[in-house]
Amino acid sequence: MSEEKKPARMVAVIKKLEQLIFGKRRLIIGLFVLVTIFMGYSATNLRIDAGFSKLLPLQHEYMKTFTTHGKEFGGANRILIALMAKDGNIFTPAFFATLEQATADLFFVPGVDRAQVTSLFTPNVRYTEVVEDGIAGGNVIPSDFRPTPEGLEQVRRNILKAGIVGRLVANDFSGAMISAQLMDTDPNTGKRLDYIAVGRLLEEKIRGTYEDDKVEVHIIGFAKVISDIADGALRIVLFFFIAMVVTTLLVFFYTRSVKLTLLLIVCSLGAVTWQLGMLPLLGFGIDPMGLLVPFLIFAIGVSHGVQMVTANAAAVHRGADSQEAARISFRQLFIPGTIALASDVVGFISIWLIKVQVIQEMAITASLGVAVIILTNLILLPVLLSYLPTNKGYRHRVDEQTHVLRPVWHFFARATERKPAMVIIVVCAALLAFGLWKGADVQIGDMHSGVPELRAESRYNQDSDAITRHFSIGVDTISVIVETKAEGCIDYDIMTNIDNFSWHMQNVAGVQTVISLPGIAKVINTGWNEGNLKWRVLPGNQTTMVQAVGYVPTSSGLLNPDCSVMPVMIFIEDHKAKTIAHIVSEVKKYQTQFGSDEIIFRLATGNAGVMAATNEVVEAAQFPILLCVFLAVIVLCFIEFRSTRSILCIVVPLGLVSILSYALMSLLGIGLKISTLPVVALGVGVGVDYGIYIFSRLRSYLNEGRSLSDAYLHTLAITGNGVVFTGVTLAIGVATWIFSPLKFQADMGILLTFLFLVNMLGAIILLPALACWLLPQRKE
Repeated sequence: MSEEKKPARMVAVIKKLEQLIFGKRRLIIGLFVLVTIFMGYSATNLRIDAGFSKLLPLQHEYMKTFTTHGKEFGGANRILIALMAKDGNIFTPAFFATLEQATADLFFVPGVDRAQVTSLFTPNVRYTEVVEDGIAGGNVIPSDFRPTPEGLEQVRRNILKAGIVGRLVANDFSGAMISAQLMDTDPNTGKRLDYIAVGRLLEEKIRGTYEDDKVEVHIIGFAKVISDIADGALRIVLFFFIAMVVTTLLVFFYTRSVKLTLLLIVCSLGAVTWQLGMLPLLGFGIDPMGLLVPFLIFAIGVSHGVQMVTANAAAVHRGADSQEAARISFRQLFIPGTIALASDVVGFISIWLIKVQVIQEMAITASLGVAVIILTNLILLPVLLSYLPTNKGYRHRVDEQTHVLRPVWHFFARATERKPAMVIIVVCAALLAFGLWKGADVQIGDMHSGVPELRAESRYNQDSDAITRHFSIGVDTISVIVETKAEGCIDYDIMTNIDNFSWHMQNVAGVQTVISLPGIAKVINTGWNEGNLKWRVLPGNQTTMVQAVGYVPTSSGLLNPDCSVMPVMIFIEDHKAKTIAHIVSEVKKYQTQFGSDEIIFRLATGNAGVMAATNEVVEAAQFPILLCVFLAVIVLCFIEFRSTRSILCIVVPLGLVSILSYALMSLLGIGLKISTLPVVALGVGVGVDYGIYIFSRLRSYLNEGRSLSDAYLHTLAITGNGVVFTGVTLAIGVATWIFSPLKFQADMGILLTFLFLVNMLGAIILLPALACWLLPQRKE
């Protein structure tokens, strides 16, 4: 709005702030330089900080089960190494020598829980068999093993007796598995385990040492995922640099001035420098999943910087000198810019509602980064612009650009006419209906097998696929922890209930294999009865039950020392959102129907258990996050414009774009998860920047007595110019991410490109169409 229409107190505050800033220009520039140097130095101490526990929603009920029982029975933080014989036969002296040495090397990888390392060569892998005197057993690979034909044949028989085909040995005997659990801390240093270093060590010490023309090595697990993503971090930086170069070139094309381009880019990069410098000061590192945040800060900074440069050019076009033009642009944009950035801050802070440490750290650091833009792009930039000489060449370039774009703005200004406006509103209503219909299909969680952060052709996902094809257990597990009374494993009713649960889950779609204590006890009971399959049942006699479970050690992971906790390990086909949700639903149904105070089926440990908890946290947080963002936008817009109709003009396009972004995710098979939900929330913040700047300028012209059509034409010539340029420029910049080898960065590129472009279109097309029907009309 024009100065005379603003509240007197606000005008007075802006004028005092203007006098303070422009009266101490050199001091302000000096302070910014010193702080930027300090923050740049602080940023040199920034380190990639990836922790398994940081990705867990620890307050979720499943994770309470995970933290209580995960260490005893194995959580989700495990490493699987599959050694595959290229000739399809593991029963050779060379392969067994390789497997033994690889198992030994894994023992000494930092952070490996040696008690939970499992392979054919570890003593916790045993077999049982029926003999004349009852049951005998021993290690699958005996202590006196020799890799002779006879010794290898004996191991083959022991493997079959142990029932580990499909788990530790490939179904076709073409490979063998080594499994290990990782601890959260490095026992050698007492510090948090460096998962990136562990992943690289596995690559070097295991794959690099043992993969040759006879053996193929496949490695999967959280440490390997983080390591691969971190290795791709340099490529993330490369794509950030490419996007920055593209943005810089387009800014130069827009401003036709090297000095203006440098000022705008330097101020935006200054905000990024401050944001990165604050991380070590707050005790934070940067997670690989948060490497995209600095570019978002840069993008938002460019968006607001372009508006400031455009307003400055408009003042120069009207004849103002450099300092007066800078003062005018500051006066016009400080309030709407601050409100827009405050909306962005709320957008980032709202993702704090996702109770996951890595997301909450991202919420804090990104919010601080956006807040810094108020200082760098709304205060420092106009101060720097005040020193830029406005010679005839610069004025000529501004006049030429205005003349060239005038026909374009006349075309878009037709959105303020009744008939075109109605057509626009009807088309947007149809898009809204489509968005609601298709957006309802978006899945919470992953929609593809493999690790979604990496592309299908990545080495990790190829390893995962190979293990899934050759082994029955798959790579995704969800363990249901059964809690009961002490010595519950010798109670027939309790064991029968657990056995019924195992059978029920075995028949659930998406489940590959179920392993539980009752199943093993039935096999042992068969052995005590001459191997007769008629006796593959749970014995009703307690003494016989003791005999059946007595041969199952606690190291098997199927029971604790007092038999009060017994996990049921469910190996599932994949970790797609639909698969996990269906299996979790079946577990809950069984607990409701057959659980009691005496026996409780608790979800969940295992990597799929963590995903189930994360998916539920995201599902619970998605609407509160969007509600918080929209409420904040409404409140801030009301503070500035004091009009319900004005708020509708700004908020309705935002709501439409948010719904369409859900539809896009559904169409492209992008699930709503920890890495994508913040972007959806951010989209509202980016869109409100455009809307507030457009409407603020439009209203200022309306308050001068202009008609809506004339006011909007002048708005497009100044603010609309910057909005269109910003939307297109940032979209082109992030579109380069689509070619990233990291799938999650490519997904972010698609979503951000869509949000930048469609929010821009909503601001320059739908907003004036709504204004045509909602705001009071003045005659031409």
